[in-house]
Amino acid sequence: MPKAHETTLEIDLKALKHNVGYIKSKLSKDTKFLAVIKAFAYGSDALEIAKYLENLNVDYFAVAYTNEGVALRDAGIETPILVLHPQPENFKTIIERCLEPNIYSQRVLKSFIAVAENLKQNNYPIHIKYNSGLNRLGFNVNDIEAINKTLKQTAAIKVKSLFSHLAASEDLNEREFTLNQIHNFKTFANTLTKALNYKVLLHQSNTSGILNYPEAHFSMVRCGIGLYGFANDNAYNKNLIPIATLKTIISQIHTLNVGESLGYNRAFKASKITKTATLPIGHADGIGRQYGNGKGFVYVNEQKAYIVGNVCMDMIMVDVTDIDCKEGDEVIIFGPKHKINSLTKTVDTIPYELLTAVSQRIKRAFYR
Repeated sequence: MPKAHETTLEIDLKALKHNVGYIKSKLSKDTKFLAVIKAFAYGSDALEIAKYLENLNVDYFAVAYTNEGVALRDAGIETPILVLHPQPENFKTIIERCLEPNIYSQRVLKSFIAVAENLKQNNYPIHIKYNSGLNRLGFNVNDIEAINKTLKQTAAIKVKSLFSHLAASEDLNEREFTLNQIHNFKTFANTLTKALNYKVLLHQSNTSGILNYPEAHFSMVRCGIGLYGFANDNAYNKNLIPIATLKTIISQIHTLNVGESLGYNRAFKASKITKTATLPIGHADGIGRQYGNGKGFVYVNEQKAYIVGNVCMDMIMVDVTDIDCKEGDEVIIFGPKHKINSLTKTVDTIPYELLTAVSQRIKRAFYR
C-alpha cells in the first residue's frame, strides 16, 4: 500500500475476503452466513464493505439501527437486512425500505403488527429474539404462549428467524454458562417452532461462538468482529487478517529543552532534551484522552513512539527523541503488523472500542 500523505484509514478488501473464507471453512455448506456491519462496519465503511460482501454472496446483513439499514438500501444493497435494535418510531420506515426488525418484547411485537396491518402487509418477515442469559433484549421462555397467540391473530407478519446472543463465548472459563445458553435457546426454539408449525432460521453464534461452539451453528451464524480480523482468541487471531490500518504523518518536529512544557495544561514537562513529533489526529478522530501522557503509542519508522502530554482534539504529540525521522514521515497507529489490541490494552479497553471510534472525517482508502 502507498505511503500516507494525510491521516487515512486503509481498508484491505482482500483481507476481508480471506476472513470470510476462514470463518466459512468452520461451517457446514448449508449454514447461512450473516455479516454484522453495524457502526459503520465496525468503524470502517458500511457501504463499501456491504457492496463487497454482497459480491461474496453473504446471506444476510445486520445493523443496529434503522438509519443504518436505510443507508445501505440507499446505496443499492439488496441483501436482507436485520435491524437488531429497532424502535417503534421507525417501523413504517422499516417496512417501506424492506428491512427486517428484531422483535424482542410483546410491546414491540404488537406495535409492529399494528403498523404492518395499517400498511396492508402480508407475511412481512420478522425475527424474534430470545433472552438466553445476556439480559439485554429478548423474550423469555414463559412468553412463548403469548407470542404464539399474538402471531395467530394476524396475517401481516411471519417469523423469519428465532435467535439469541451468547454472552461469553470467547471465555472458555464460562463454558458451562455458554452451554446452558445454547441448551435454553434450543428449548425455546423447539417449543415455538412447533407452535408456529413452519420452518424458521435459527441463529445464536457470534464470531467466538462460531469458532468455539460448532454445536451452536444451527441454520445461520452471525459474524461481526471476525470479518474485520479479530477472534478474541490468539489461537484463532493468527488465521485472520485485520482489514484496517490507521495511518497518519508527522506534521512538525519540536525540540524541548529541560523544563519546557508541551500541550494543554502543560501536562508534559521535559526532564531532558526531548524531541517530539506532532501528528494530525486527536480525540475527535477516536484517539481518546485516556491514551495520553505516556500510555498510548504509535509507530514511527517501525519504532514505538509514546504519546506525550494530553491528547488534543485534532492532534497528538509523540516522543521521537531516539527515532530517526523527519516531517512528512508516515506514522502507523494500528494495522495487521502493529496490532490494535496491544494499544487498547494500555488503557484497559478492547479493539471494538477503538475501531468503532475512528472518526468519519478520516479519509478511507480501499485496496483489493
